[in-house]
Amino acid sequence: MPLALLVLALSSFAIGTTEFVIMGLLPEVASDLSVTIPQAGWLVTGYALAVSLFSAIFSALSLPITGS
Repeated sequence: MPLALLVLALSSFAIGTTEFVIMGLLPEVASDLSVTIPQAGWLVTGYALAVSLFSAIFSALSLPITGS
């Protein structure tokens, strides 16, 4: 397996895992922030939106520029 494909697979796993892990910790996060659980749930939504919107932009910006 090419190294680039392995790194892409591990990165996708890490990003997906972080979105689901926080859901199990919402009661603790809500109590630490002194907000309700639904309000703390907006953290998951905000993170998912940021990842979905900015991942394509950062991917495009990280492409090597080649002149042809």
